[in-house]
Amino acid sequence: MTVLKRTGLRVMACAAALLAFAGSSSANDWPNKSVSILVPTAAGGNTDLMARLAAEHLNKKLGQPFVVQNKPSAGGVLTSREVGTADPDGYTVLFAPSSMILLTPLVQALPFDPDQLLVPVTNVGTGSQVVAVKRSLPVTTLTEFLAYAKANPGKLNFATAGVNNISHLGPVLLFKRAGVELAMVATRGEPQAITDLMGGSMDFYFGNASVLLNADMTKIRILAAGTPNRLAAAPEIPTISETMPGFVFQSWNGFFVPKATPEEIQTKLRSAIAEMVSTPEMKKRLTELGIVPGGQSKEEVAAVFKKDRESFAEAVNAAGIKKP
Repeated sequence: MTVLKRTGLRVMACAAALLAFAGSSSANDWPNKSVSILVPTAAGGNTDLMARLAAEHLNKKLGQPFVVQNKPSAGGVLTSREVGTADPDGYTVLFAPSSMILLTPLVQALPFDPDQLLVPVTNVGTGSQVVAVKRSLPVTTLTEFLAYAKANPGKLNFATAGVNNISHLGPVLLFKRAGVELAMVATRGEPQAITDLMGGSMDFYFGNASVLLNADMTKIRILAAGTPNRLAAAPEIPTISETMPGFVFQSWNGFFVPKATPEEIQTKLRSAIAEMVSTPEMKKRLTELGIVPGGQSKEEVAAVFKKDRESFAEAVNAAGIKKP
């Protein structure tokens, strides 16, 4: 081998080592500038609220601005792709419900695979869903409601806050497993769905616990929660799984980063959020909103995503949805 060739190889090796060192140093120093948190939903909802609580804590904990940017897009597609194709340096992150990553690809033909672009880091909380019925129905439990629905085929309906989402597919899966049929009525969103339920034109709704727990209980009755365990904010409400073992349908809300983001950055972000949700003040605040505090480990997130992916796929199949 010539001297020139050996010299060239040494230069290349040194350059590679310097790049690796620079990448490691950059990851260890993260963050040293402002971080953008892109949220694919409008301001005001549970996802946006959790993102802003996280940003406030991260600002203080890590000493740099964490700026929430609301970028609503259908199914979160455009926002997810924007983050997934961003530099994997930890300065552009996604805060979104897991359904936008797990469910959207099942009902839409996407120009990219979210699993190949994004990795979930941890959650601030899980937005719990509850089953509510209009108060005039002669039922007080989920078991009684399902029996009543079987005895009155084709006479009951359920409201959804749009289609191909939690409020649509949760009930579809529940009714499929229970062997009952209700007519679906898609509304313009959760406010209309709840208004129609309270007004008596809708019989059943599967929706946001934080909203329904504060609704007029003289007009609706909450029968069960879609979480694995009873809600701390309303421990008297049984879970759906107490009637139908294994049934869990909920909304994980947390951070995603581009796939190649260094593990050091992911760990630092995960640790900061775990610290935040473990404080008594934050636990109380989230619990009062019907949110189950998060801060899940890497392994816990993987297990939740596996379970949710299976549930969403089963629900899509039960609904007869065919991806275009």
